[in-house]
Formats: sequence, structure tokens, C-alpha cells
Amino acid sequence: MNVPTKLGLYGLGLAVAFAGAMGAGGLVGPLLPDTTEASEHTGHDGTTGTGTTTDEETSMNGAHSTPSGLQISQDGYTLTPVRTPDRAGEEETLSFRILGPDGEPVTGFEESHDKRMHLIVVGRDMSGYRHVHPEMAEDGTWSVPLEVDTPGAYRMFADFVPQEHGSGLTLGADLTVPGDHEPQDLPAAERTAEVDGYTVTLDGDLVPGRTNPLTLTVTRDGEKVTDLEPYLGAYGHLVALRAGDLAYLHVHPEGEPGDGVTEPGPEITFQAMVPSVGDYRLFLDFKHGGEVRTAEFTVTADGTVTAEEHTDQESHAPHSH
Repeated sequence: MNVPTKLGLYGLGLAVAFAGAMGAGGLVGPLLPDTTEASEHTGHDGTTGTGTTTDEETSMNGAHSTPSGLQISQDGYTLTPVRTPDRAGEEETLSFRILGPDGEPVTGFEESHDKRMHLIVVGRDMSGYRHVHPEMAEDGTWSVPLEVDTPGAYRMFADFVPQEHGSGLTLGADLTVPGDHEPQDLPAAERTAEVDGYTVTLDGDLVPGRTNPLTLTVTRDGEKVTDLEPYLGAYGHLVALRAGDLAYLHVHPEGEPGDGVTEPGPEITFQAMVPSVGDYRLFLDFKHGGEVRTAEFTVTADGTVTAEEHTDQESHAPHSH
């Protein structure tokens, strides 16, 4: 199949930033109108920097105005698919390269969360989510066997840290699997998700412009799961996609296995902030019994701010002199 015909650079959407403090991951975006906030941003490699976030300029790293995952090229690095699935329901090879500023395939990558490359593939309707870890050949070609369930439009996200760049990047490209496809409606917002006999309950809300905790509690047969297993250096991984533009956010929970503080369940807590009202799809990966499972949620950020929160915002607002 002619690979270039499968690619599409999705248009610019509302900017989204990725920030954290003290080991906490976060979904971060521009604040509510007429608000400016200085923040410390934590990259996928763990490095931090101080930036200023406004409603006109914000990003995953605090330096770019484009949401993460919406670009096929950033900072001189370009995602170049080599081979993509052209049939649904069969395992095929997905392969790609990351070209560097010199136009040559990059072969030097840092480990981030135990892997040098994280690849997310999901339908444009946010069905068929996959989080996989390709292997790299000597020529810089990354490959992974992949089976997509149905024909249709898909988005791939390559999440990595080039050695010469020093911080994490997420590049995205569109893929098309030929055949008849009827996009699925976004599932309704729910507080619980069922997967392989496990129940995951979500507590917390997404409020635009405010950092709120999201706590996910894992149970099985009504019993709390207190022996979650480390997976990629954490007890849980959360990927969030914004409905419509699929702006990408990859976040990690507070604490880590072996730090003497973080318990292996049943609760996994993330700090989250989103840029606007609207729907978001959350994908939680967790490991138990030697197997990784994914719980999926739709969460609506409705912009509701309580009187107490409003008062708190005013007390922290800058004053004119």
C-alpha cells in the first residue's frame, strides 16, 4: 500500500500541556480566559523547566503552541511510517522510523519508563486502543506486530526521548486500513469500567483550568486489589485523548513502586488538568496476575466551578498596584 496516502497531519486544536510536580503526572492545558500561570513542567525524561502558560500559548513541554501528538514533525524530528497494516482482523507488521534534524534515521534513544519507544495506536473514533513497544533494527527502523479489529481511520503516536534532544517527544500520524467502516459513537461518561472481571472506579472530575486529582480504584469480585504489579516502572499508566482532535497526553501516577510510600493498590492517583470543556477518553493500563489490562473511561469536563473553588481562585489572582 502506498504509505503516503495513509498519512494525514491533523489540524491545530486547543493547546494542551503536560506538567507535573513531585513525581505526579498531569493533564495540563491553557487556563480559563484571561488567566496566566507560571508552572514547572516535567518531561517524559524527568527533566524540568519553568515556563509560562497562557490561553494563547501552551504545550506539552511549555515551549510550543501545538498540542502533543498532533504533529508529524517537531524540533527537527519526523515520524516516517514505513509499513502499515492494510487488513483488519489479521496480525501484520507496523514499522516506522524517526528521522533526525539531519534527515537520517535516529538510532540513539533514552529509556523512558523502562522502554525506548512507546507506541499508541487507536481509532479516530477512539476505539481499538493499543499500547505496544516496538523493537528497533540497526538501521533505526522500529517494528511491531499489530492487529487492528476493524477497517477505518487510525492514529498512531510515537512517544520517545532522542538521546541528542534530551527531552521527550510525541509525534503522530494518521493511518488508514481499507474496508467498510462505521465509526462508533463515543461511549457515555461512566464512573466504572469492567475489564476481564476487574472493576475500575473513577473518582474525581476534570475541570478546565484547575488541577484536580483523579483516583482509580481496582477491585475484583468485590474485593480490593492490593497487589498490583509494577508495569513499566509504575502501578498504572494513563493515556488521555481529547475528543475531536485526539490531542495526546501520557501521564503517570503519584509515587512509584519501591519508594517506601506508594501502595500497590487498590488506588492509583493522578493529577489532572484539561484545557477546555468537552469529552476526553481515558485509558488506564494496570498489571495484575502477570497480565496487563486496560480500563477505558469517557470523562466530560463541563467547566463547573464551585463557589469555594471560585473564592480560592480569586484569592490567588494577581492584584493591580
